[in-house]
Amino acid sequence: MEPLLPSLLPTPRSSTRRRRGFLTAVLLAAAGMSLPQLPAIAQSVPWSAEQWVGTWGTAPAGPPLAAQTQSFSNQTLRLTVHTSIGGPRVRIRISNELGTTPLRIGEAHVARRQAGAAIVDGSDRPLTFSGMRSIVIPPGAPVLSDPVDLDVPALSDLAVSLHLPDTVQATTIHGSAFQTNYVSLPGNFTNAATLPTERTLTSWPFLTEVDVNTPANAAIVALGDSITDGSNTTIETNRRWPDLLALRLQTTRDRVTSDRVTSDRVTSDLVSAPNGIATMLAPNARLGVVNRGIGGNRLLRDPGEQPLFGRAALARFDRDVLATAGVRYLIVLIGINDIGHPGTGTIPASEAVSAQDLIAGYRQLIARAHAKGIAIYGATLTPFEGTVFPGYYTPEKEQVRQAVNNWIRSGDEFDGVIDFERAVRDPAHPTRMLPAYDSRDHLHPNDLGMQAMANAIPLTLFRSVGFGAGAGAGTNAAGAGTTSAGDRTGTAAPVAPAVPAVPAAAQPALR
Repeated sequence: MEPLLPSLLPTPRSSTRRRRGFLTAVLLAAAGMSLPQLPAIAQSVPWSAEQWVGTWGTAPAGPPLAAQTQSFSNQTLRLTVHTSIGGPRVRIRISNELGTTPLRIGEAHVARRQAGAAIVDGSDRPLTFSGMRSIVIPPGAPVLSDPVDLDVPALSDLAVSLHLPDTVQATTIHGSAFQTNYVSLPGNFTNAATLPTERTLTSWPFLTEVDVNTPANAAIVALGDSITDGSNTTIETNRRWPDLLALRLQTTRDRVTSDRVTSDRVTSDLVSAPNGIATMLAPNARLGVVNRGIGGNRLLRDPGEQPLFGRAALARFDRDVLATAGVRYLIVLIGINDIGHPGTGTIPASEAVSAQDLIAGYRQLIARAHAKGIAIYGATLTPFEGTVFPGYYTPEKEQVRQAVNNWIRSGDEFDGVIDFERAVRDPAHPTRMLPAYDSRDHLHPNDLGMQAMANAIPLTLFRSVGFGAGAGAGTNAAGAGTTSAGDRTGTAAPVAPAVPAVPAAAQPALR
């Protein structure tokens, strides 16, 4: 029987190799002064003391169809992202995961955004990758930048500038940003106070995550389709429901009594009150929110007619959920396209799914999340009767949606339930969206509908960050819009600050 690792056994040949290796090491040591030196990576704290948390993220898709593919040639991209959580250090993630050729980043900077393509004076920071200003990203791979000191406020805008010195195509891209981004005139303008702009984009090429280093925090990932992505919301206003959840987390104070305070970290966040009952922002303000929604995405199948619809949620789970820095919670709102897409466009009716097909997929997400210690919360699918997309709604498809929602509410398999259907449905016609929340395509909520969804998420679901009292990860916490063992119907959500009336201008919807 052959040994499993014959190269590890002592042989004359391996002894010769060891002698050669020793001689080589001596020669290299003697000639060390002539070897090129790699740049040192600044690291003020040991990696074991760092705690990175996603403050912003998006899910890449592609490569796009030829007619949709954007090209850049010796140009600088200035990409705007809206943070959820703050911190004193920052890093970014750039992706070539859907590319087929190497991607060269000539230089990259991060800064606080002032307005448009302008940055806040004094906030610009050059980024390095493994200690180098420039990097070539292999096809199919992402890269993380080295950390840089920058005071990043919560709920603020950052500008990430990427110089692309070669002629490249945006084969790894998030197609619908609902945010204006900027492409420069030819040249490297990564450190420009105001980018000399050639054109604008409403997509995010290559950039997939921004992290902050801040202790004792965690991230919530929102995994979904166009409803999570923010389809039909007003551009530039960050009115996707994950953004509005981040706003609630940062602005909602908890009322706690001294017997619920179990650590110095929590005590430091307490705000004194004259009645002796303290209020605190923690643990709410310690939670980042990362949006991994893709318009048109499905749970079970890869895209048919449109590559920008993204790989199936089951296929992209490791990349978009498990690889997110600091992820501890996952909200899943996906499945409506699995029900609606078959029989529309070029997607064959033979791809129709049953409720059991979707439930089997959800169970996979649950098992994979739990294997990594992540609490996973199931969200009910929102109403879609009357949608303007031909063939997307049928009575038979509605039966599948109802069966899936009944299972989510009563199955006890998710760690908690968020009843988005109840939050946005029309009480007089429950299979339709409430007109006040409808973006007029009868499928996607408008800005007010997104606010109603964010309001329906009980913050008690996220109590395992902070102190131990109350419901936390791994429980069916009783609260607004969720279910408990004693009440499967949910209760009314607390009302967050109202969203003011906004113009109707919005990006075209992706289902």
